[in-house]
Amino acid sequence: MSNPQQLRYSKEHEWLSGAEDGVSTVGITEHAANALGDVVFVQLPEIGDTVTAGETCGELESTKSVSDLYSPVSGEVTEVNEDVVSDPALVNSAPFEGGWLFKVRVAEEPADLLSADEYTAFSAG
Repeated sequence: MSNPQQLRYSKEHEWLSGAEDGVSTVGITEHAANALGDVVFVQLPEIGDTVTAGETCGELESTKSVSDLYSPVSGEVTEVNEDVVSDPALVNSAPFEGGWLFKVRVAEEPADLLSADEYTAFSAG
């Protein structure tokens, strides 16, 4: 399992892209997608919602369980991935590409986000 070096990661297993014009993309990691199993339903925040770092902002339902989705940063949701809503399996098949979840205009980024190497060590237990 390879975690892209250019992303940052939360201990709740979300990833965050670098900001483009102040907007970052959020998704869940391959580790989280594998742990969940086949994702069958995705509930995302609405465009215009304010999300808070470390707080729940949606949920992912799989054939095994229901898991909360946490925002890795604070800010305003600017876009949601409708492709994932209509085809939740994208979260499993392409967690770092087409399976992204939402975009957020970052107001505040916590200091505890991990690098790819730090996250790989953390998720290995």
